[in-house]
Amino acid sequence: MPPSESLSEDSVGLCLGLDSIGPASPHGDRVVYWMHSSHRTIHNPALEAAIVISNRNQLPLDVLFILDPALPDVNLRSFSFLLQGLDDVDRELRSRGIHLSVRRGDTITELLKHLQDASALIMDQGYLRHHRQWYRLLDKELDIPTLQCEGNIVIPVRTASDKEEWSAATFRRKIAAKTLSYLKPVQEQVPLISSRGFWGEGLEWKGHEWHLRWMDMQGSANPSPNLYGGQDAAERILEEFMRKRFDCYHNSRNDPNLRCCSELSPYLHLGQISPVRIAMEVMKAGGPNSEAYLEQLIVRRELSINHVSFNVNYDRYQGLPEWCRKSLDEHSKDAREYIYSFTDLERGRTHDPYWNAAQRQMLSTGIMHNYMRMYWGKKILEWSETPQQAFENALRLNNRYELDGRDANGYTGVAWCFGKHDRPWKERPIFGTVRYMNDRGLERKFDMAAYIQMTLEEKDRIEKLVS
Repeated sequence: MPPSESLSEDSVGLCLGLDSIGPASPHGDRVVYWMHSSHRTIHNPALEAAIVISNRNQLPLDVLFILDPALPDVNLRSFSFLLQGLDDVDRELRSRGIHLSVRRGDTITELLKHLQDASALIMDQGYLRHHRQWYRLLDKELDIPTLQCEGNIVIPVRTASDKEEWSAATFRRKIAAKTLSYLKPVQEQVPLISSRGFWGEGLEWKGHEWHLRWMDMQGSANPSPNLYGGQDAAERILEEFMRKRFDCYHNSRNDPNLRCCSELSPYLHLGQISPVRIAMEVMKAGGPNSEAYLEQLIVRRELSINHVSFNVNYDRYQGLPEWCRKSLDEHSKDAREYIYSFTDLERGRTHDPYWNAAQRQMLSTGIMHNYMRMYWGKKILEWSETPQQAFENALRLNNRYELDGRDANGYTGVAWCFGKHDRPWKERPIFGTVRYMNDRGLERKFDMAAYIQMTLEEKDRIEKLVS
C-alpha cells in the first residue's frame, strides 16, 4: 500500500481529526488546501494531510493562496517578503503535480467563491484576532468537510495549556513531558492525481514581482534589501546558523555586535520554515547551545502563542497583567526628562545614540537584534506621555517595520517590555515596579560604539545598493 493511502494523525503532524474526517462532498470536483499561515511545502502537515484526503477521495488537490491588501498592518515590506516565498511554493508544488491558485481581494469573499465547487477544505491554524474571525465566518457558511492543522507550532496550543499562562516557568512545567512526542518528521505524500492545468479558478502564479505590482503599496516601508523570503532562503540560513554561528549561541547571543542568533524569526513568522524542522536539527547538536536555543524556539515562542490565543486584548494596553497596569498608571504623571512624538521615534530622532542605532537597524533591514529590541521597547515607555501611548507607539513601529511583526512573538515581545511574563522589580519613577533598562547596562556588557558604527555602515551599504 503506498504511503499516501494510509496515514495516521500522529505521523502527519498537528491535524485535528484527520482519521475521523468524513468523505468529501460528492458535489465538488477537487479538494482545496487554503494555505494562509504555513507558506511552505517542506514539513507542512496541512499540505500532506490535504494530499491524503484528495487521494482517499480520488480527487485532485488545489492549493489556494489569497492576496488580501486589507490584512492588518501589512505593507510593501511585509508583502514583498511574503510573495518572494510563494515563488518557492509554486515551483515545488509544480514538481509534485499540484496546482497553485491565487485570488486577490477580501479573504473570506474570495475563499467562499473558490470553494463553490470544492469537495473538502484543509486549512492552516492561525492564532490572531482576524484568524479567529475568519474561522467563525466559515463555520456559518461551509457545509463541506473541513480540517485544520497547526503547522507552525511544536505542541498544539490547547494540548500545551487550557488557559493563559503567567510566565515561562509555569508554561515550561506544563510542556516538559509533552515536547519530545511532537518532534518527529512529517511524512511526504505522493499525489495520485495531478491537478496541473485542471481549472480556470483564480489566477496562475506569475512570479512575486508581477503580483507585487498589483498590490500598489506605495509610501509604506520599503522591502528589505538584504533578506529574501521563502523556504529556500530559510533552509540556507538554518544550515549557515548550524555551521557557523550555533557554537556561540549560548554564551554570546545577546551581544548585538555578534551574529550568534539564528535570524530565522521572519521565516517562522510566515511559516516559511517549520519550528519542528528547526528543533530536530538543533537537537542533533546537543549541549548547552541546543538547550538555550530550544528554550527560545519552543518555550518562549509558544508561550507567546499561548498569550495571543487566550488573551482577547493581546495587542492592547488593557491586555497587560493587572499589577503592570496598576503600577504604570500610578506613575503615569511622573516627570519625564524626554518626550518624543511618534514621528521622532519613527525617524530615530532621540538623544540616545544606542536607541537611534537600533531604530536605524530596523528601518534599514527589517530586523533588530533581540537584546536591543528589549531596550528599544523600554525606552519608548520612558519617553512617552503615558504608558498607553507608549504601548501603541511600540506596537505600530514593530508591526510596520519588523519583518516578523504582526506576529504572536511581536505582540508578546512588546507586552514584555511593559511587564508581561515578568515579575515586579524595585519601584522607580515612570516604570513603577516594571523592569527597567538603561544605557549604562548596555555599555557594561557590549561595545556600543561598535554597534553604532555597524548600523551606520549597514545603512550606507543598503542605500548604495538601492540607488
